[in-house]
Amino acid sequence: MHILILGAAAGGGFPQWNANNANCQRARDGDPKAPAQTQSSIAVSVDGAMWCLCNASPDLRQQIEANRQLQPRPDGPLRASPIGAVVLTNGDIDHIAGLLNLRESQAFSLFATARVHGILRANSVFNALNPEFVARREIDLSTPFKPLPGIQITAFSVPGKVALYLEDPSQKDLGTSDGDTVGLEIMNIATGRKFFYIPGCAEMTPSLAARLRDAPLVLFDGTLYTDDEMIRAGEGVKTGQRMGHMSISGPAGSIRSFERLGVKRRLFIHLNNTNPALNLDSPERAAIAASGWEVAMDGMEIRL
Repeated sequence: MHILILGAAAGGGFPQWNANNANCQRARDGDPKAPAQTQSSIAVSVDGAMWCLCNASPDLRQQIEANRQLQPRPDGPLRASPIGAVVLTNGDIDHIAGLLNLRESQAFSLFATARVHGILRANSVFNALNPEFVARREIDLSTPFKPLPGIQITAFSVPGKVALYLEDPSQKDLGTSDGDTVGLEIMNIATGRKFFYIPGCAEMTPSLAARLRDAPLVLFDGTLYTDDEMIRAGEGVKTGQRMGHMSISGPAGSIRSFERLGVKRRLFIHLNNTNPALNLDSPERAAIAASGWEVAMDGMEIRL
């Protein structure tokens, strides 16, 4: 199975357009130790010819131009694309806005839960995806589906919260309902090899731990290094938990939570611009490596 990391950063990318912190200044200055990253998305293929996108970031056009595998073949027809399917993990802007880049009467299938499809239907701008070309397919949790020949995906609920723009300030409980945020188990049908893509997760529950145990590969939420990172940086008033994300470090963080799961290869993805792990020379990046984790980066290719 071919896996392309199209974007490794969280919403806003790195550097974020209006962020002036030290991380973003380094990236904006072209510091090779703080390489720029686009917003979180991956692409998966079993044959290297047809591809399934997992999330459609606002940077999708840039990501397609940066990855030859997602571009029309030189010997192909005038209108063509190797992108045959898109699977959404939630309704966050950084995971759905890129759909508008795919509006030029190109056939593909769009897979999401009923709740996420409801979000798309409620916003008429997504009607730009012509139903004569784009088939909207509803997925049920824990029920495998085949977005493309040779690939089987199973979506499962993970702890999180509704997208920021859907929050109701009058509600005290902003936790997610089933279908708001999902993780994906992605399998090569021919080989049975599988991996997990979970760009947003608020907590390691016993059921999630059992699902991930002994997995060969997990791409996991790396939004913040510490839970109070944005507060200490002076760039926000919310903790990572309040935003629906586990922190990388700490007693309830991802590194500690994965210690006994036996996952063979672990990569953090969806890193916020404040996260010091974006800097290749940071102590936090070194600590991640020492714990056996990697940090995903734009353009990274993985074979499974």
